[in-house]
Amino acid sequence: MDEQELLRFKEQLEAMKAEITTDVEQTLTDMTKASGNIPDPNDRASMESDRSFELRIRGRERKLMDKIEEALARIEDGSYGVCAGCGCDIAVKRLEARPVAKYCIDCKSRQEQREKEQGR
Repeated sequence: MDEQELLRFKEQLEAMKAEITTDVEQTLTDMTKASGNIPDPNDRASMESDRSFELRIRGRERKLMDKIEEALARIEDGSYGVCAGCGCDIAVKRLEARPVAKYCIDCKSRQEQREKEQGR
């Protein structure tokens, strides 16, 4: 992978990171502004359901943020685009679809198959 491609992936990963950070800040702002005294039980239940859903999304984004940080570290240490399983290059098309990918498609497929067999 050449320097220009690495730079493009780094910029894409940093943009993803910035978007997640903005979403988190917006969620915090929205949750702190929300009034805690809602007398109607149905409205309160609806608000709690929405809040729970929002927090689940943020939890997933936190995991994605960790993967983004790992990918940026791999760019810095020169191992980005190299499969952690077999050591072969990860296809650029795969990285374009999933810039945080650690495994080539073959290794990832085998990993998912093992997880499926183990019932995870």
